[in-house]
Amino acid sequence: MATKFSKETYLYWYELMQLIRQFELKSEEMYKMAGKIRGFFHAYIGQEAIAAGCMTATQADDPFITAYRDHGLALAKGVSANACMAELYGKATGCAKGKGGSMHFFSLEHKFFGGHGIVGAQIGTGAGLAFAEKYKGTQNVVLCYFGDGAARQGMLHETFNLAMLWKLPVIFICENNNYAMGTSIERTSNVIDIYKLADAYEMPADKVDGMTPETVHDAVARAVKRAREGDGPTLLEMKTYRYKGHSVSDPQKYRSKEEVEEYKDQDPIIKVASTILDNGFATQIELDAINARVNAIVDESVKFAEESPWPDDSEVLKDVYIDQNYPFIVD
Repeated sequence: MATKFSKETYLYWYELMQLIRQFELKSEEMYKMAGKIRGFFHAYIGQEAIAAGCMTATQADDPFITAYRDHGLALAKGVSANACMAELYGKATGCAKGKGGSMHFFSLEHKFFGGHGIVGAQIGTGAGLAFAEKYKGTQNVVLCYFGDGAARQGMLHETFNLAMLWKLPVIFICENNNYAMGTSIERTSNVIDIYKLADAYEMPADKVDGMTPETVHDAVARAVKRAREGDGPTLLEMKTYRYKGHSVSDPQKYRSKEEVEEYKDQDPIIKVASTILDNGFATQIELDAINARVNAIVDESVKFAEESPWPDDSEVLKDVYIDQNYPFIVD
């Protein structure tokens, strides 16, 4: 079948999604081994198409900010698997020096601004990043991710109002995986189509199939173009699904095994692999080689994390307070 995307794009999507999937699976394995990874752990498994489609529709300097389900987006933005795994282990070589753990990945170098544990907090911070980009006169667009549960926070409404008022270059992306922890949308709101929340602010919005990178790319590309042209924010509700629980300790009693299996039939990695094979973009042998390369990267990240040092005690109060002489006002 013919596609409007190139062979290179599909192969990029496939490898990125496989990296995210295998990294998460290996991380979950390490979590369950006593003492390897501690604290909370929220896997991105099932939602990989969103990360993939967003990457091809944006530029390297476009900042990303998200909630605590952050490993996949950090990897997409170019944070190395080594730095990500080391952060999960709490090691000094982690992307947040071992101080953030699973929920607080960060990389200024890669324009990845977290990783936020407070539900909905990143929505306001994302608008703040967009305000900074507009103030500095860049053409950068901020992608601000949040879950369907965070859509119930008052922060969203205050932020939407100011983002539209000031025409900030930000795309609000709701990764709607159907459950806020273990509570379905239908049990928390009369408005179950989250994209309609933008109507109150006359903000452009759309519902998007978040299980295919093609539809994600198209929707984000439209929103990015609008933002770069100075026309302000967009809300995109990405309909997706997490195959794992809310966190690694979630018994998932709120949904049936049949429901999970039904969504696995829509697996974005399998769909992209089928498109690649159907169009002759690669053979199964070549895909297997990509899989082997990804597995080697993930295995190396575990070795790197295991062998990395713990943070020194002298680091405990560093990066907590900003220098009081920091030039907040720039002439």
